[in-house]
Amino acid sequence: MNKRYSLPVKVLVLAAVAGAVTLSVAWTDGHVPVAKAAYHDRPWIDSLHHAGIPLDSSANTYFVGSGHCNGCHGHDPLGMAMTTMDGKDVNVVDAWRSSMMANSARDPFWRAKVSHEVLTNPGHQVALEDKCTACHAPMGHFDHHMTGQGPYSIAYMEQDDIALDGVSCTPCHMQREEGIGNFFSGQLHFATDGRPLFGPYPDSVIFGAPMQAFVGYNPQYGAQILDAGLCAGCHTLLTETVDLAGNTTGDEFVEQATYHEWLNSDFNNEEHPATGITCQGCHMPLLDDDIGVVLSANYAFLARKSPFGQHHFVGGNSFMLGMIKDNAAALGATAYPAQFDSSIARTLAMLQQHTLMLDLSVPARTADTAFIDLKLFNLAGHKFPSGYPSRRAWVQLVATSANGDTLYNNGAPTANGDIAGHDPLWEPHHDHITAADQVQIYEMVMGDVNGNLTTVLERAKQPLKDNRLAPAGFSVNHSTYDTTRIVGNVLADPDFNHDPDGVEGSGTDIVHYHVPMAGYTGLINITAKVWYQSAPPRFMQDMFTQTSPEIDLFKNMFQAADHTPVLVQSAAHTDLSVGIDNLRELGVHVYPNPVRNGMLTLTGLDQRVLAVEVYDAGGRKVAARQGAADRTWSTRLPGSGTYIVVIRTAERSFVERVVSL
Repeated sequence: MNKRYSLPVKVLVLAAVAGAVTLSVAWTDGHVPVAKAAYHDRPWIDSLHHAGIPLDSSANTYFVGSGHCNGCHGHDPLGMAMTTMDGKDVNVVDAWRSSMMANSARDPFWRAKVSHEVLTNPGHQVALEDKCTACHAPMGHFDHHMTGQGPYSIAYMEQDDIALDGVSCTPCHMQREEGIGNFFSGQLHFATDGRPLFGPYPDSVIFGAPMQAFVGYNPQYGAQILDAGLCAGCHTLLTETVDLAGNTTGDEFVEQATYHEWLNSDFNNEEHPATGITCQGCHMPLLDDDIGVVLSANYAFLARKSPFGQHHFVGGNSFMLGMIKDNAAALGATAYPAQFDSSIARTLAMLQQHTLMLDLSVPARTADTAFIDLKLFNLAGHKFPSGYPSRRAWVQLVATSANGDTLYNNGAPTANGDIAGHDPLWEPHHDHITAADQVQIYEMVMGDVNGNLTTVLERAKQPLKDNRLAPAGFSVNHSTYDTTRIVGNVLADPDFNHDPDGVEGSGTDIVHYHVPMAGYTGLINITAKVWYQSAPPRFMQDMFTQTSPEIDLFKNMFQAADHTPVLVQSAAHTDLSVGIDNLRELGVHVYPNPVRNGMLTLTGLDQRVLAVEVYDAGGRKVAARQGAADRTWSTRLPGSGTYIVVIRTAERSFVERVVSL
């Protein structure tokens, strides 16, 4: 993982097909070949595609499709460009073309939801479609506006090849530096004077002649390419609220605030920016070497550039990637199945390796009840789940006996993709789970002007619930809290985003399960699983009561899809009996460790603890607590070194090693 940035590669677009050696001589002498036109014709560009599925090679006034970038920055048949030193192909076009960014305008769920919103409020069609296409079809939308043609519609988009190219190369690399990170809700601002394309490398090392001659852009350094604010324009979205009659209320609803969530996290290290991690740092990971890649095909003299950010654009929506892959022909997708498989694999790796950590424990147990704690650690630089409000994650907890008999199963996924025990409308947040019909679900639930559940975005006024796991460092006192609020009874949960000392910003939550044992006192095996869905069946129910070509198409694809949720993370724990097996089950916490100021503290001391003794490395007793009534005890260690803390109960003694610095 990089410390600060994962660097997008600047777009050096199509180069000549003449010999690289000849061009290296001619162009280093300052003689730039004369192009027949500002853009290559389509047959010439298509001839460069190594894949049989053509990328978009159209252009409008300000933007060009990804096909124009493919000749230089796609697959190099000679293996010189866009490869690592060991020959691995990391070209930006093939990595991008199977991402949700590339398929943003073809996304069948998005198309169906726009149709659903329009059917709900037909008089708002112009404004709704214009707003939604700003982020999902930016090259069509913004060219339409920048040339004075007014609002942009889905009907325009369906006939506009470059719009269907989704979030392609130029909409990101043309964004100007001024105001970056301060514009939201589809307000993207492009630099057009001189037709610049911005990248992460200094102007002094840019070889810009091919791009200038063949595509008409001027490559140059732009600091904004490295800035998380580059993502802000689309990944913080506020929508106007209307009542059930379609009248605007003057309210705004935060549909998503992923960028603001990042700002309100330790990933945005405002005091020491160089140690932070931007959006690009996770979603466009750097190559793990310092050698980099040659950025453009056909020019043998080009040096490798590093660092190089891989254009994976990996997120968490493996379900939709699979749907687009399975229906690629009907949706007009330009990626091969193997490329979708790569994007899906990267998505699963992101979810399963970089999203959560779990910790299971059994603080106490009787013949009647096993008290089981599950601690979740959010590893992401934003809430989990983040993004569109349909997304949810939940916990399944299973306890089995020594013989394998199921004693308890809470939150099991059902065959149709739902959750056993889920409340009929929506489930509140739980600190303690004491009944079979209580399930811990992390989600944002939209509420309308009457305080009722809605899945119509335009009707959303405020969340009824938002208990999504906060990122580490998240604070209710941050300037962005108005768009990143925690909502509902989760606010009364003392360990949600708070450490054991009550300090905010832990990025954790502890779910306390009271599991009925019905007299069973033997060994139990406990498994916790966290499941994730980007498109839950319940979220679709209202939309599927209506019909349109877009809704009907998505409904058929959705019903044919595999609704098995994604297993994000799991943890297992074995508890031997009703006796206390370890210090954690005793409920005693020894901290800090290491000790930095000499003061050692123990909390959770109850009547079961008969004595606490502290020994130095030579076996000499240096402190002791006996018979005290307080649940907390502190002692000052006599110096640096290793100490042994012994906690004695009637049944056994527990030993903890502590280091004092």
